[in-house]
Amino acid sequence: MLLDLTAVQKRFGKVEALRGLTAAIDGRKVGLLGPNGAGKSTLLKVLLGLTPFEGRAEVLGRDPRTHAAEIRDRVGYMPESDSYLSGMNAVELCAYAGELSGLPRAAALERAHAALYHAGLEDKRYMVVEGYSTGMKQRVKLAQALVHAPELLFLDEPTNGLDPAGRDEMLALIDELPTRTGARVLLSTHLLPDVEQVCDQVIVLQHGALLFAGGIAELTGADDGQRYEVRVKEGAARLAARLTAGGLAVETMAAGETLRVRLVSDDTGVILAAAVELGVQLRHLAPLRATLEDAFLRALAGGALAGGALAGGASDTSAERAP
Repeated sequence: MLLDLTAVQKRFGKVEALRGLTAAIDGRKVGLLGPNGAGKSTLLKVLLGLTPFEGRAEVLGRDPRTHAAEIRDRVGYMPESDSYLSGMNAVELCAYAGELSGLPRAAALERAHAALYHAGLEDKRYMVVEGYSTGMKQRVKLAQALVHAPELLFLDEPTNGLDPAGRDEMLALIDELPTRTGARVLLSTHLLPDVEQVCDQVIVLQHGALLFAGGIAELTGADDGQRYEVRVKEGAARLAARLTAGGLAVETMAAGETLRVRLVSDDTGVILAAAVELGVQLRHLAPLRATLEDAFLRALAGGALAGGALAGGASDTSAERAP
């Protein structure tokens, strides 16, 4: 089991950063998803044994309270903030990280070159790190996390500060890591597209509370084939009223002439028949594929997003930053 949590709580003074998280989750690429300030960074620190907490937690079958050193030996951690020493090139920095993890100097150097290769920095490995671009600094953090050949990687906002091309390159690297290195991945982010592109499992947090833990397919809904998007030239309100009177669930979208209709089966004949009866011209009728954004917003139904809608850019709140 990758993670096993029971009633995990963490407070910083009066701020309840984690609110009784209970979940068991496994997988090769797991997303830890939530708005800024949801508790993601705090949870990673709990799992690494870097901060005390209430409740019970296991990472790869080990308790962070009693086996923190063993967990950190098996887990690579890429923090959100920059973590390099001035004056070092990438090879020196990664080798130093390897030595800190317990590797002998020669083995640490060998592993540093391999990690930089996996992070896509093999041709820049002798450059001083402070001269790197933002994207290269993110990659060297990834290499540091990989240098001791961990079984699991904790990646905290790995695409922060990257332009669209850099984000795509970083996500492609992360997507390939389980195959190339054998390490499983826990990707912590507030960016829905990052999780949707890379992960097969997801943990959703908001205000320190667990909203969902499981497969993305389960979150987005296994019955999406029974939901249809309908666009008409005009008369959407009449068609919606007719379908609703027939016992179907109908949602009118903001554009006004687009409907989302949930059928009891995959038979669209009832929609076609209603359109013909009313003289409404259909322009589009197709199964609606739920996106992760749709599912996330449904999971948040009844609660406001912390820090606004999920998007790029902002840093975590002070509650997550507290030591």
